[in-house]
Amino acid sequence: MSVLRLDCTKCDRTYAPGAVLNLCTTCNAPLFARYDLERAAKTLRREALATRERSMWRYHEVLPVADPAQRLSLGEGWTPLLATPRLAARLGMKQVWVKDESGNPTGSFKARGLSAAVSMAKVLGAKAVCLPSAGNAGSALAAYAARGGLEAHVFVPRDIASLFLLETRAYGAHVETVDGLITDAGKVCAGLAREHGWYECATLKEPYRVEGKKTMGYEVAEQLGWTLPDVILYPTGGGTGLIGMWKAFEEMEAMGLIDSKRPRMVAVQAEGCAPIVKAHEEGRPDAPMWQGATTHAHGLRVPKALGDFLILRAVKESGGTALSVTEAEIVQGTKDLASAEGLFAAPEGGACVAALRKLQASGQVTPEESVVVFNTGTGFKYVENMAPLW
Repeated sequence: MSVLRLDCTKCDRTYAPGAVLNLCTTCNAPLFARYDLERAAKTLRREALATRERSMWRYHEVLPVADPAQRLSLGEGWTPLLATPRLAARLGMKQVWVKDESGNPTGSFKARGLSAAVSMAKVLGAKAVCLPSAGNAGSALAAYAARGGLEAHVFVPRDIASLFLLETRAYGAHVETVDGLITDAGKVCAGLAREHGWYECATLKEPYRVEGKKTMGYEVAEQLGWTLPDVILYPTGGGTGLIGMWKAFEEMEAMGLIDSKRPRMVAVQAEGCAPIVKAHEEGRPDAPMWQGATTHAHGLRVPKALGDFLILRAVKESGGTALSVTEAEIVQGTKDLASAEGLFAAPEGGACVAALRKLQASGQVTPEESVVVFNTGTGFKYVENMAPLW
């Protein structure tokens, strides 16, 4: 294990690695893995990366599984950062890139986090893993559990698209549908995890899933020649990717890979479920539970994120913002990206395109600024959700 220690993200409590830990036992906040960055910098050098594997494990010095033989990998990461000049022209921008996560195993960015989390679960001796999911996380957990010979349990809202159920069960996972939202599925999952001793991989409820997600930040930096963009737009439900990238930028600067410049981080949500937007507008350090959450972009249908305070902290520290878009705007954003650039995005990616249009129109992003938009998954999995709106 390459982890030096685990730090609480709220209080000053630290933990030694090597044991099964979920949240801080003092304040119930998420834990962050910390590394010997001085040592990592000796080998994690720009020139050394040229010959490394084209997966997220190319950054192995700052990932939790040191032994390659213990990594449960399906080739996740190193997704393309695509220049999108026609989309940029439609939006009145000059430099827009799309970080397209749809080519990951199981079709979404969730593969990154679950590769790291399930790998560590097995390293720590777990026999079964579990999580609540809106769709993509469940299929990713199931795939990596199958890769590692672990039992997987996935809990999903009853209105989940049938393709997610089919895929997750195909990997051999036990899937239970739950009335309500992902928060309701999470309560059922947590209770059964305690009862049966399963390793819980829910968003930020263990320290390692965010480590896989942070590699998106490393890749954006490397793919842009170690100069970060002015703005990053990220679809924000649980927010692990945004939180992870903010952590990655801190690590990269400490290792001398980038300077102190940071992009403005933009958390994008749906109008029907926008707790981070509300909290940001009100200047709150955390977000209240959102009542009556609804959106066809199910990855954004998270009424209460465990790491809300970390999302809001990153947005504030970066000078960024949080904004919401309507269902019609999400659909139009998805269509714009597809018709302009040939990329059929998940609705969460379409939400970011719509958000960029609003930011440019309001002057919060200028035409000359460089922007990276995240598409977190393939649109093909969302046909049931999107078709009635098209």
